[in-house]
This record gives sequence, structure tokens and C-alpha cells, in this order.
Amino acid sequence: MIVITGATGFVGRHLVAELLRNGHLVRVLVPPRVVNYFENRREGWPWADAGEAEVFLGSIFNAESLYQSVQGAHTLIHLASAQWWGSSRDLEQVDLIGTRQVIAAARSARIGRLIVLSHLGAGPSSAYPLLRIKGQMEDLVRASGLAYTIFRCGLLFGDDDRFINNYAMLMRTNPLFVFQPGAGENLLNPLFVGDLVKGIEASLEKVELVDETIEIGGGEYISFNELTRTIMRVSGASRTILSLPPYLLKTLTATANILFPRWPATRQWFDVLAGNRTAKLGNLFDYTGVRPVRFEDTLLSYMPEKRYGLELLRFIFRRRPGWRF
Repeated sequence: MIVITGATGFVGRHLVAELLRNGHLVRVLVPPRVVNYFENRREGWPWADAGEAEVFLGSIFNAESLYQSVQGAHTLIHLASAQWWGSSRDLEQVDLIGTRQVIAAARSARIGRLIVLSHLGAGPSSAYPLLRIKGQMEDLVRASGLAYTIFRCGLLFGDDDRFINNYAMLMRTNPLFVFQPGAGENLLNPLFVGDLVKGIEASLEKVELVDETIEIGGGEYISFNELTRTIMRVSGASRTILSLPPYLLKTLTATANILFPRWPATRQWFDVLAGNRTAKLGNLFDYTGVRPVRFEDTLLSYMPEKRYGLELLRFIFRRRPGWRF
């Protein structure tokens, strides 16, 4: 039995579907409001086409339900995070306090292995809140006494991600130009979510990855400026790129988040974009045997069909979810 927290998030929904398709027994820990939300949808759970997961009512902040959910499991994959929507306080609450709760429950239930996601560039002394908190989370996992695997990932993308798609939405806020931090020269190593979940599944059988922190990314490096131009080209949004100092763009984003609590960009974006975020090319294949897909080719498979102007309006005015964990 594999238990997954954060199963209804971006990575979680893809991972649950992948594991179910390949015959794994999966249990997901979700709050009651999440259950009500998805069971009332016509489509059902995000992984409905792949199979049926065991749904356990609870939260990572409810010690009793968390402990009960991991009973009889051999692997716990902890994906719950506030990285794309939360404030620094949310990050500390979910990614640090929540991880402490998860570790305590896993130790009590004698879980065989704990798998968590982190970021390239994470470090407990980082100047950037997201990367600092992810680094502190890594230290908690290493000191837990549990067998673990930490995946440090490049920028993740997919047809329902909250970075690339949100950036395409932002381009619809102005018909003439789009902002980028600095010259956009920092390098990224975008990784398709489908490749990540295949890698996580493959790692379940790889003893050599136990008690390891591995850094993985996609099959190519791309600067943020090139990423911007690729999104404009594929989504059909031709804009003039204006460079602004990162601190000014971060301030404008913070102001927009006050006016619109569900603004497509958050301050955590700039933690990821503050420097080069790359892994050695070929690492994903060397560690897991998965060959990553190309960034632009994958965008072409879904992005031209999306109506980002309409999605922007829906995103901004939709009620912010407060039930993820």
C-alpha cells in the first residue's frame, strides 16, 4: 500500500493515476471538504479514468487521522505543499510543521520509505523563503530516522500546472507587452510532470536511491527569456517583452495579490527565478530510466487549444481553495 498526501494537487493527481494504471494499491489522505467537492463533480476524482484509490478522510494537521491513514502502508509519498499559492507563513505551516507531523506518523507506523519533493537550489540558509523552507524540510527528512528519497526537481509543467499556464494567462492581462525579471538570462530545466511521476514510480524498486537526495530536470536548458518567447509562440500571444528589476516586479506582484487574492503569479515565482535552476542533463534517465520529453513539443500537444483569456477570468474570480491539506 502506498499512501499519498497532497493527492489532489498538480503532481499528486498525476502520480495517483500513474500508480493505479500500473496496478499499485494507493490510499489518499484528503480532508472531508475535498471528498465532498470531488464526489459532487460529474467527472469524479482526477484519477477516475485510471482506477479507484482508497480515500481516507483526514489531514496532515490531524495527528489521529494521519496516523490511521498510514497503517499497513510500506511507502508514504508526501506531496502536500503551499509552494505556489501560500505566503511565507503558509509555507512554514504546511511544508515544515506539516512535514513534522507526517514524519511522526510515519515513524509510529514503521513506514518503510518516505518520498518527498523539493526544489533545485533548496538550502536551509537560502536567502529566498521558498528555497529556505524546502531546505529546512529536507533536513527534517534526513534526520527523521526513516528510509527516504528526496527529489529535487526543476520547474514542473503540464496541461494543468500553475506556472507555465498561469504565465500564459498573465500575457492576456495586457495586449501589448509582458514583463520579465531582469534580462531573463537565468537558466531553467523544465520537467514534464508525466516524466516526474514515472520517475517516482520507478524509484520504488531502486534500492540505490534510498537515503539519497537526487536532482532531476528535463532534457534541455532554457533561459527564462526563451521560455517566455516559447509560450508566446505556442499560445499565440505576441507581446513585447519589457525587462523590469526583479525587486520592482516582485512588489507589483505582491500588490496584485492584495487586490486579487487569486492573481496568477505569486512571490514564490521569483524565488525559483532568482538564479539558475538546473540539474545535470541525463540525471532523470540515469536515476530512474525515464527519458524526458522536450518542452516545446509537449506544450504543442495541449497549449494551442486553451483559451487563456477566459481561463484568466475564471482563475481570478474563483474562490481560493482552503481545503488542500
